[in-house]
Amino acid sequence: MRLVVQRVTEASVTVDGAEVGRIGPGIMALVGVTHEDTAEDAAYLADKIINLRIFEDESGKMNLSLLDTGGELLSVSQFTLYGETKKGRRPNFMNAAKPDQALLLYEKWNELLREKGVKVETGTFGAMMDVQLTNSGPVTLIMDSKQ
Repeated sequence: MRLVVQRVTEASVTVDGAEVGRIGPGIMALVGVTHEDTAEDAAYLADKIINLRIFEDESGKMNLSLLDTGGELLSVSQFTLYGETKKGRRPNFMNAAKPDQALLLYEKWNELLREKGVKVETGTFGAMMDVQLTNSGPVTLIMDSKQ
């Protein structure tokens, strides 16, 4: 699994003109799934993201986690994170998992986050979405369960 993680002051996702998810301060995560991913990958990244110390403490040092701050998480599925661009001018998405496998792991990941006490909002899997966010910092990280 691959994530693009952004620390945000707010974020929202809209499908067909209707808002389907909105958070205040926390993390906006784009979530990609590849063929070899398993529930263990979802569990690893769920634990990692909620304990990642990317929020500032009282002295301005990135020393607090999502759990420490009580922040929220906006989870947006994104198969294009596995786009390959080395050859040609059009991305190849063969490394992205098929939708049925990706949906299962994406839902598992969201469920694991909720079980750990995080308020999770989501986009709509497989839909064309408009995502808006205010990146705080900016802080943007790429996380991969295989690297």
